[in-house]
Amino acid sequence: MLQATLKRQTSQDMKFHYSVIIPAYNEETFLPETLEGLKLAMASVPQQGEIIVVDNDSTDKTPEIAKKYGASVIFEPFRQIARARNSGAKAAKGAFLVFLDADTFLPPALLKQALALLESETSCGGGTLLNFDSELPFLADKLVKLWNWLSKNNKLAAGSFIFCLARGFFETGGFDEKTFAGEEVFLSRRIKNWGKKHNLRFTILEEHPVITSGRKFHWYSSLQIALLLLLFTIFPFALRSRSLCRFWYSRPVKS
Repeated sequence: MLQATLKRQTSQDMKFHYSVIIPAYNEETFLPETLEGLKLAMASVPQQGEIIVVDNDSTDKTPEIAKKYGASVIFEPFRQIARARNSGAKAAKGAFLVFLDADTFLPPALLKQALALLESETSCGGGTLLNFDSELPFLADKLVKLWNWLSKNNKLAAGSFIFCLARGFFETGGFDEKTFAGEEVFLSRRIKNWGKKHNLRFTILEEHPVITSGRKFHWYSSLQIALLLLLFTIFPFALRSRSLCRFWYSRPVKS
């Protein structure tokens, strides 16, 4: 289905240099700061871009906030991160795609660097290292450092920031909708392999990491998170279970 989308997108359909796609479910708290930072970053580069917020069946003011900041809003009723990101990509009119989480600050220098790489015709895409907006518990901090090491050495992008050629994204099938988490790792591998066939590199940028929310590390204990990641490492098919991936979908009930 995504390949068919690519066939419909001719050069004249590409009205923007790049499209920033933000999946969002009940993100009225974090989305304003994310969009404010994003608009500053976009204003700092000469290329023309668009913002697409995918409302993933929110029950709060997420879509209204997105429209207030000039974003196009796409509604995706099925609660799944991969599906939401793919829905945004289908609506995108940019030759380059940037996937950003709704609770993540994008440094202007990072956007500039990513777009420059894609325009250089030497890169098929990539990601960046992670920083967080608050101090993490001890074990969580070690897990993040481990992820950044794995990301850098294995060329794997974190879901909070991914950039790629639209052509490569669609030709590799986009995000795997059979999984409820870890879809960014599978996409990284596919686009990296696609890039090798076209003599293009997949790059993890290190100079200007995104700053993302550490809220999940405070909602769940570090031991719970570590055991969950161990489960997915040993049994990757568990990523196809929404209940086992509740870390990405459930939130504490407000009293």
